[in-house]
Amino acid sequence: MACYLYLQQRYNPVIEETDIRTGNLVAYYDRNMQETIFTVEGVWQGYIYNTGLPLSKIPCQKANPITLDINWLESFGFIAGDPAHNEDPAIYSLKYNRLNSIHICVRNECFQPMAESPSGMIPYGRPLVHVHQLQNFFHALTREDL
Repeated sequence: MACYLYLQQRYNPVIEETDIRTGNLVAYYDRNMQETIFTVEGVWQGYIYNTGLPLSKIPCQKANPITLDINWLESFGFIAGDPAHNEDPAIYSLKYNRLNSIHICVRNECFQPMAESPSGMIPYGRPLVHVHQLQNFFHALTREDL
């Protein structure tokens, strides 16, 4: 079931207004059909606000999610595991304080959050598909912006 939901989100991208928060990265297509990525400065009554947008806002339904990939993970500071230290190179980690890290396993274009356990890393939650989902996940765990 999780794989079906993952594929559905990946190939039928829709952002619900309730899924967007200030600080998220989303995209829209301008008149020339060029994709423009921007940071959400506010969401109110069905519109996403950013001072760089035409009229400083667009309707939520015109916003497009940005597909998560390894380049996005790396740009946010995630680092692949090092086999020389007995780490799985498919697990990307971001240390957000001196004791804790967030781990994402990347296999077959699937970005699965992982948790540390006495028996090793275990998956939890649904796979992440879009950049704003990773940002919201990080914010929910740390109360900081990614």
